[in-house]
Amino acid sequence: MPVMIAKDLLEILVCPACKLPLEYREKPESLKCKQCHRVYAVKDDIPIMLLDEAIIESA
Repeated sequence: MPVMIAKDLLEILVCPACKLPLEYREKPESLKCKQCHRVYAVKDDIPIMLLDEAIIESA
């Protein structure tokens, strides 16, 4: 499955908490911060970059 979020958008998106780049994940489609382990959902090709909506995964 190809990346649905535009590559140029992925290059500028950063974690709202850490301000570090995010890693794209396909299943489920989401963006993860390697620093604070927050995972931001992607719904209808739109990243939901709200701290209140993020899930924190264990390292």
